[in-house]
Amino acid sequence: MSTKSEGSASMRMFGSVVRSLREARDISTDELAAHVGYSKSLIIKIERGDRMPPPMFVEKATALLDAGDVISRAAEHLERGDFPSWFEGYADLERMAISLYTYDTVAINGLLQSEEYARALLNTRCPALDTDEIERRVLARIARQTLLTRTPLAQLSFLMDESVLRRPVGGEGVQKAQLTQLLEADALRNVTIQVLPLDYGAHAGYDGPMTLLETPERQLLAYLEVQARSILVDDRDEVSTLNQRYAMIRSQALSVRESAKLIETIAGEL
Repeated sequence: MSTKSEGSASMRMFGSVVRSLREARDISTDELAAHVGYSKSLIIKIERGDRMPPPMFVEKATALLDAGDVISRAAEHLERGDFPSWFEGYADLERMAISLYTYDTVAINGLLQSEEYARALLNTRCPALDTDEIERRVLARIARQTLLTRTPLAQLSFLMDESVLRRPVGGEGVQKAQLTQLLEADALRNVTIQVLPLDYGAHAGYDGPMTLLETPERQLLAYLEVQARSILVDDRDEVSTLNQRYAMIRSQALSVRESAKLIETIAGEL
């Protein structure tokens, strides 16, 4: 979602619709916040038009406010920010996260990508993206990386399959520079990077990549993504299962120190 301090006209319109419906039902911002599972301050920002509605907000607010399709129709006119529409909701949650744990099997996580690596990935999109769109998305992806060093620090854990490190995205030079950047991120005291080695064999990560996220309200969520589609999971049982799976993958991966040595070795081979 957009990180601009001032919302667009469509955001202000959406916020006004939500506020009008809430006030007409004599429901407080505290009640709405409790029902949708986000903070009161976020609800106020949405109603002012300063923030995009996060995932599941439309569905949950509609149920509480008995709004029919009014809120969903208003949401259709929201002007999105610098990310694909299916990624917008997650991007805003990621920016606010107090902890985030990822497992990647295809490419290095966007929070750790270099500009050249990100550009190489976006250049391979099918259908092809316009040059201006590629550059806009590269800048937006790099801007997400403020999460690594923002205050207060978020606790970040990155698990990745060894194959991700060995695929020369953008060529060997780009990949080597990317691996060097991984090691620099690994030196941050709030960041851990672990690699699941190819020689481990069968492991707990065969169901694919995942992201586990904790919001400032201590809500635990899971985010899944495939083929330009995304799913945000808030069901406690499902999130618990994914947390168990992540813990198992983490136990099967190399230690942080061993992972750093492997990254250094692969970089030295390029």
